[in-house]
Amino acid sequence: MTKMGGAHHIKRHPAPVFWPIHRKEYVWTVKPKAGPHPANRCMPLLILIRDVFNLAKTKREAKKIISEKQIIVDGRFVVEYDYPIGLMDVIEIPKMKIAYRVLPSPKNILSLHKIKGKEKSFKLFKITGKTSVKGGRLQLNLHDGQNILLDQKRPRQPKDQEYETTDVLKISLSKKKILEHTKIRKSIPAIIIDGKNVGVGGKITRIKKGRGAHPTIVTLESANVKKIQTPIKFVFAIGKEKPWISLPEGKKNE
Repeated sequence: MTKMGGAHHIKRHPAPVFWPIHRKEYVWTVKPKAGPHPANRCMPLLILIRDVFNLAKTKREAKKIISEKQIIVDGRFVVEYDYPIGLMDVIEIPKMKIAYRVLPSPKNILSLHKIKGKEKSFKLFKITGKTSVKGGRLQLNLHDGQNILLDQKRPRQPKDQEYETTDVLKISLSKKKILEHTKIRKSIPAIIIDGKNVGVGGKITRIKKGRGAHPTIVTLESANVKKIQTPIKFVFAIGKEKPWISLPEGKKNE
């Protein structure tokens, strides 16, 4: 009988470069399950527990920690050891009273930034698409595969135009409700999530609309970097007048 389902392992050598694993010590490592984030922009929860947090020495120990519901991701306990951890996810370890947000990083593609207080209660989501579902309600498709239904029941209401792709929502993790909403526009703080300038933050100073096959180009400026131009698909708004989230030292928007 043939094996059902996909492989649960990948070879270490071609694994994403930002995974903190030894490339030659062993042949195989954990493969992130299909889900919220692209395979080359996420990390399995097991590697996070064992190799980043150093809470376990072996795969068996890490799986035990995860199966005992000691890790919270985006407001819920996760028990799948291969669960993919990616951009803007909020990871909490209640027993240690610590929490982190996953942010883009110039060195490691993704990095963990320690957060506390109210920051643990919400997550930022980028809108990647809009869909009209049965009954005329508007569904917003978000960057981590989740969807959110708006309240209106009649199609083509003015509120439909309020939300556009590339907009960012601040959503409560406990109630799954939209707390705030921001657009890609001049003077707002943003961070670059892909490309050669990944992890650089600043304020948007210019938006040059693209035509045809040419993408819309956004210009950001910060205290550390004079000007950076990048396609709008690589830009993630993180607030309005001020950032909604804290950032590592050196990334703070001026």
